[in-house]
Amino acid sequence: MKKLLAFIILFFHVVSTDSNKPKDGVVINVTKHFSFQNFNTPVNLHNLMLLGSSNIDKKGRVQIPDTTNINVDFKHLAGRAVYAFPVRVFDPVTRTPASFQTTFSFQLETIQSNASFTDENGGESGHDYGGSGFTFILAPDEFTVGRPGPWLGMLNDACDEEYKAVGIEFDTRKNVEFKDPNDNHVGINLGSIISTITVNVSEFGVNLKDGEIHRAWINYHGKDRVLDIRLGSDRLGYPSKPVFSGQLDISEFLKEYMFVGFSASTGNFTQIHNLISWNFTSTSQASLRVPSPEACENKIVVDNGDNDGDNDRDTLESFFIFMAVVLLVIVGFVSLYYNRKRTGEESNEVAMLPAAKERPRPPNKPRHFTIAEISSATRCFDELHKLGCDETGDTYKGSLLNGCPVVVKRFSTGYYASRGVNRRRMGKEIKLMSKLRHPNLVAIRGWCFDHQETMVVYDYVPNGTFNDWLYGIGVLPWSRRLKVIRDVAHALTYLHSQKLAHKNVKTGSVFIDVSFRALLGDYGFVMPGVDSNRFEDAVSQPTDVFEFGVLVLEVVAGRTRYQSGSDTQSDGEGSDLDLLEWAWNMHVMNEKEKVVDTKIGSALNMDQAIQVMEIGLLCTLKENKGRPSMAEVVEYVHFEKEVPELPSSRPMSLFPYTSTTELCYNSYICPFK
Repeated sequence: MKKLLAFIILFFHVVSTDSNKPKDGVVINVTKHFSFQNFNTPVNLHNLMLLGSSNIDKKGRVQIPDTTNINVDFKHLAGRAVYAFPVRVFDPVTRTPASFQTTFSFQLETIQSNASFTDENGGESGHDYGGSGFTFILAPDEFTVGRPGPWLGMLNDACDEEYKAVGIEFDTRKNVEFKDPNDNHVGINLGSIISTITVNVSEFGVNLKDGEIHRAWINYHGKDRVLDIRLGSDRLGYPSKPVFSGQLDISEFLKEYMFVGFSASTGNFTQIHNLISWNFTSTSQASLRVPSPEACENKIVVDNGDNDGDNDRDTLESFFIFMAVVLLVIVGFVSLYYNRKRTGEESNEVAMLPAAKERPRPPNKPRHFTIAEISSATRCFDELHKLGCDETGDTYKGSLLNGCPVVVKRFSTGYYASRGVNRRRMGKEIKLMSKLRHPNLVAIRGWCFDHQETMVVYDYVPNGTFNDWLYGIGVLPWSRRLKVIRDVAHALTYLHSQKLAHKNVKTGSVFIDVSFRALLGDYGFVMPGVDSNRFEDAVSQPTDVFEFGVLVLEVVAGRTRYQSGSDTQSDGEGSDLDLLEWAWNMHVMNEKEKVVDTKIGSALNMDQAIQVMEIGLLCTLKENKGRPSMAEVVEYVHFEKEVPELPSSRPMSLFPYTSTTELCYNSYICPFK
């Protein structure tokens, strides 16, 4: 009955709409133009919006980062400067991008130092100066500021797939993970930090890091989808040859109205990005709906005997409208009859109250998932979606209804029975851990405690585990190994500062994102057979430090702690020994360099590797014999604090335990073979 009613309403709507269909609108051009010769006049200040770390200096230049406070470290900052009002850049009717022309002058000032810095990938350089870069951007909103470092302030972790942005970057750092050709290039970014097209501007005689004022001319013809980019010295005028010119369709990444402007960032190297002047003009097509002359004439009734055709058409339309009304009345009476009959039959049943409306929930806030939701996300826990398994349970990759990729850890029921895990306490700890947010922790998106099931839903990290990178095909450079060690140290320090512990630190619990940032996940949660929060807090954090020390040794040596002779280094040295025991033996014999992975090759910094190895050994000392806290470890791995001298002889016991009860716990999470 409802379907019949809907059909009649639709039919009535089509008849009335078709009879009053408007004429085609007049196509007009919508033009927007603005010009900033400098940025310090009141009008220009009103028309410009500064976000993040950005400001206007005394010379009338936009500066990113903000340099007004000289006591602030200018590293790892991001900012934007955008035109304060949205600009129409796309016609949704014809799906045609707007044509736009923009020119701007800019200067990249690098603060040089004789000190040795560590780059974004962890390597050192005392000579290659340059910041992360500068980007002309078309953004969908006026409040998002992207991540610092190689992300150029374009995107951040809160940007989902719906966040469409177009950028043209002037990059002065080579980031291999983003497929940069060198440290002096122009990139065209379409909805991603990885450039669709890159151009080595050194081939055009341009050096973005020479401190000179450069000017860019960007011209996009929307109808033909052609982009032209020219770049050169501001004093030399318009270049005769473009650095890029070709077909490029950006319509997929545009909304009708967007904000245009600039973003920039710094990483471990400091660079001041100065925007000196800026002109912008855009032209887009739109359909102007105006009444046609025929429509106006039809409003005038002239009885001249020539409108018989119009009368016939009006009569036919009136007939259809009359029939639709009659059918609606009939349907209404029939529906009323059946509803009254159904009400009489169900008068003795309990009336169902309408479901309470849920309050709106902030996006990405951790929540309870039903089994149906998780089953749908993992395709009923399909084997094709399984990522791995261990004695605690299985891990699956899934996709939520909103398209967000997640990882589901499904704990096995046998795990509880064999280990005596308190499920209620485990549930409380999962909810507590889900509130944590840190750049080096995998976020918990939710949980499921239904029907004796215990599942944890994590954010999906696209590049897999560090275990795959360290022991997979190819050899991981030392700079990236060091970066992972530092990232994990920061994650554990944050956890311990919240009086929590990870309880499962290993290379398989470290995940790598697209920028090769390490995120610690796959938490251990509640220890088996323990009901005391005080006891658990007392032993878990020192154990985290011990396991971190073992992880450090594995990273330095490029081998697992327990490894057969056929799987170890080519010389076979130490193959029959536990890695921790072997590393201590090499320390006692003053031959620590033998532990370092020789496959790294010439890019290895041996002094750094040995110092990091000593940090790993330090973390495996007994708690009352010199084992440091993670806050101290962070200072050690950044080489900000001198590493204490290790004992000259190997400790009697390499186990991390300080009590018999702690030994029972650690025999599970740190199984010694």
